[in-house]
Parts: sequence; structure tokens; C-alpha cells
Amino acid sequence: MEWILLAVGLVLGGAVAWMLAGARGAARAAAAEARATELQRAFETAELRLSNSFRALAADALKSNTEGFLLLANERLGAIQKEAESHLAVRAQEIKDVLEPVRETLGRVHDGLQMMEGIRQEAYKNLTLEVQKLQSETGNLVTALRKPEVRGRWGEIQLKKVVEIAGMLDHCDFIEQETAEEGRLRPDLVVKLPGGKNIVVDSKVPLIAYLEALERVPGEGRTAKLREHAQQVKTHMVNLGSKAYFARFSPAPEFVVLFLPGEAFFSAALEHDPTLLEEGTNRNVILAAPTTLIALLKAVYYGWRQETIAADARKIANLGRELHDRTATMTAHFAKLGGSLDGAVKAFNDTLGSFKSRVLPAARELGELGVSGQKEIVEILKIDKETNSVGAPPEG
Repeated sequence: MEWILLAVGLVLGGAVAWMLAGARGAARAAAAEARATELQRAFETAELRLSNSFRALAADALKSNTEGFLLLANERLGAIQKEAESHLAVRAQEIKDVLEPVRETLGRVHDGLQMMEGIRQEAYKNLTLEVQKLQSETGNLVTALRKPEVRGRWGEIQLKKVVEIAGMLDHCDFIEQETAEEGRLRPDLVVKLPGGKNIVVDSKVPLIAYLEALERVPGEGRTAKLREHAQQVKTHMVNLGSKAYFARFSPAPEFVVLFLPGEAFFSAALEHDPTLLEEGTNRNVILAAPTTLIALLKAVYYGWRQETIAADARKIANLGRELHDRTATMTAHFAKLGGSLDGAVKAFNDTLGSFKSRVLPAARELGELGVSGQKEIVEILKIDKETNSVGAPPEG
């Protein structure tokens, strides 16, 4: 720093001397100007060097301070790092102790999930096989149901199962048919109602359109077939509701049940024609799936139970009246017999008294005289009880 100040002083001194020399004469003007230019360049050079020196000094000071700061910081950070490492080790052990049960639990969960995944895959495999089997069986069923005789027989079997579930076998007449051609207005079942009424059930609903819909992919084609299915059901329902059909039965049925042997047939028809139920009610035709028909037959079954209970009550009343009359007759007979028994008892006691007073003493005297047989004469007691009249309260 001292030599820099010295250099600055020399530069300034030279400049001052040069200015004094220039003042001595105009003759030296040109030399003075050249000297001034030289001094200017020297001054600029000195200024540049001075600036560089200041920069170097600042850099040295900064470097020195930075190194000291870094050294101090490294020492402090080292201590902090050691303390933090020790603290982190303790915390890590604490966290490990806390998380160890969680790790074990997660391990068991993982093992359980792997086992469940194996079970799921096996179940999915079995389900796939069952679905394939079901698809195959459904295809076979659809193929079989295309035949009218198979379709009619299947409907009759479903109808009989419904009747069995409802407990109405004793009150239903099944009408066996050689064929079950669709469109033939011939009932499959006649349900007897209390009071001599009846309900007719027909299960020959057309199913061709529905079966064809199952063979089509979801879309407009399937929808069109299902609408056709609803129309076929409606047409058959209209035929069943005709006056000519009702006139074939005596007594005329209360209403006709159009039985669809599957819930799917029922729901598909209603989905594509919601007016079927109202239309059928107006024509005295009830559209029924298996569950609906079971409920209807159950209601009839309870009606029959009430009818049976009423009939049993009437029979019990008749038997009670008859028993009362017979009891009165038997009471008269007992009263007559009791009077006869009282007379017989009196005659017995009188005869016994005569026997004891007249016959028995003589017999005993013969015994005393040695004239006796091997048998002893037993004591005969008098009857001192009288018969109670029938209906009188017992004594005592």
C-alpha cells in the first residue's frame, strides 16, 4: 500500500513541476504539450495500475477472510454434523423400533395378498370355465327351445314346479297335451277356487323372437327382436282375452293367467311394451312370471285353508248337535236302568234277609250235627247303596 501512495505522489509532483515549467515560457509550449500528453498517459497508466492493485488487494483480503470463514464454518459444521449424526442414529433406531411391527405386519399382509391373489386367479379360472360351460348350456337350451314340443314341455314343467311350491297340487287340474303348438287356445292348468269358481292358466307364450334376440349382439338388431317378442306376447294375450275363449269353460273363469316360464321373458316384454299389464287387466288376462304366479296361487291356497276351516267348523257344529241329542237319549236310558237297579237291590236285600233268618240257621244246625259237605257257607252282605240319578252331582 505504501509504494502505491509513493507512486501517486511522484506522478502528482511531476505534473506540478511540468505545469510550473510551462509557465516560464511560451517557447516551451510545444514541448510542454507533448510532456502533458506523456504525463496524461502516465497518469492513466498509474490509475490503471492503482485500480488493478486495489482489485488485487480486495481479492487477497476477500480470499483471506473467506478462507478463515470457511475454516471456521467447517469446524462448526463438523461439530454440528457429528451431533446430528449421533442424534439421527438415535432417531433412526427409535423409528426402526416403531416401524418393525409395521414391517412385520406389512409382510404378513403381503403374504396374505399373494395367497389371496392365488385364490383369486384360481377362482377366476374356475369362474371362466363355469361361464363357458353356462354359455354352452345356454346355447344348447336356446337350440332346444326352438322346437315347439320341447318349449311346450319345458313350460309345463315350470308350471308344475310353481304349483308345487305354492302347495296347490290338490286344487289344480293339469291338462296334458300331446303338442304345445303356439297359438292354440288350450289351457295348461285349471286352478279351482273356493265356491266352485276357477282360474285358467296358459303357458304357451311365443318365445321365438326372444330366442333370436339372444343370438344377436347388443344393439338395434337385438332391440328390434325384443320389441317383436313383446308384440307376440301381446297378440297371444289378446287371443286369450277373447269372449270365445272364456265361453269354452263352465263355469266361466274369473280371469286367465298368461304364464311366462322365466323372469327374463316377463321383464323383456314389459321393458319394450309397458302397456302389457294394463292391456291384460282390461281383457281379464294376467301376465305372470313364476314369482307372480306363486304369489297368486299362495293367495288361493290361503283361501282354500279358510274354506277348509269353515267347513270343519260346520262339521264340528253338526257333530256337536248330534252328540247332544245322543247324550240326551243315553241319559234317559241310564235313568230307566237306574230305577230297575234300585228295585233289584231291594228285592235282593229282602231275599237275603229271608235267607239269613229262615234257611241259614237250619243249615248251620245240620253242620253242628255232622251233616255237612266239603264247602263252607260264606257270609253274604246286604247291599246298602242306591244308584245315583244320571246328571246328579257325585256324593262326597
